[in-house]
Amino acid sequence: MVAHQVSEKNISVTIRVWRQAGPGAPGKFVDYPAKDLNPNMSFLEMLDVINDGLERQGQDPIAFAHDCREGICGTCSLVINGKPHGPNKAIASCQTYMRSFADGETIIVEPYRATPFPVVKDLITDRSAFDKIQQAGGFISVRTGSPCDANATPIPKEDADLAMDAAQCIGCGACVAACKNASAMLFVSAKVSQLGLLPQGQPERDSRVLNMVAKMDELGFGNCTNQYECSAACPKTISHDFIARMNRDYLKASFRQAFRAKSDAVAGGA
Repeated sequence: MVAHQVSEKNISVTIRVWRQAGPGAPGKFVDYPAKDLNPNMSFLEMLDVINDGLERQGQDPIAFAHDCREGICGTCSLVINGKPHGPNKAIASCQTYMRSFADGETIIVEPYRATPFPVVKDLITDRSAFDKIQQAGGFISVRTGSPCDANATPIPKEDADLAMDAAQCIGCGACVAACKNASAMLFVSAKVSQLGLLPQGQPERDSRVLNMVAKMDELGFGNCTNQYECSAACPKTISHDFIARMNRDYLKASFRQAFRAKSDAVAGGA
C-alpha cells in the first residue's frame, strides 16, 4: 500500500465515467467536473458528491455498487485509471482516497471488463458467476450439533496460516479484471485451497476442485497464462502460489476419477 499524508488543500478533478443504461445498451464515457474536493474523502464519497449534484439537476446519477465501504465485502469493484481498485496496492476501491490523485487530473472510471461479468448499469457488473462457482463446490461433511473443542482437530500452523490466507478472498473480481484472459483462477484456487488445506475439507476435496474448475470453464472465464497480474491487483494480496496448488489438486483428482471409472467398468463387466 502506498502511504499518503493527510492533506488540507482541496483539489479539483475531472471524472471520466463509463455510462451505460443497461445490459446490451451502448455505452460511452462522460466527463463530470468535481471541484473543491476534500483530498481526504474516499473515492466513493467523491462519486456521492457528483451524484448529489446530478440529482439536483434532475439527471440520472452514476450507478455504482457499494456496501461496507471498509474493504471487506468486495462490492465496490471499479477500474480506476486502468487498474482494478485504483493506483494503490492491497486496498479496495472504497479505501482509495482523493489524495492519491493530482489536482486537475482526469480520472477514468469504468466497470470490470469480462464476458462473465456483464454490465448491469454504468459501473455495476453482475458478478454472480462467482457465486455459481462456489455453489458448484458443494458442501463439507462435518458433524453438526454442539461445537467441538478448538483443539480437538490438530492442524499444523503452516496449513492453518495458508488456509487463512486463502480465506481472505473477498470475491471482488479484481483478479479477473486485471487478467488479459479474464481468468478466475486466483479466485477459484483461493476458494479450493481454503478447504483443501483443512481436515474438514478432505471428504469432498476431489469433487470440489473438479466441479469448481468445470463451472469456471462453463461460465466463460479464460485460462491462466501465468502473468500474475491477478495477485498484483488483489486487494488482499492473495498469492498466485494457490493456483499451482489448485492445479496439483485438479491433476490428482482427475487421475483418481479416471481410475475409479475404469475400476467400476471392469467390475461391471465381470
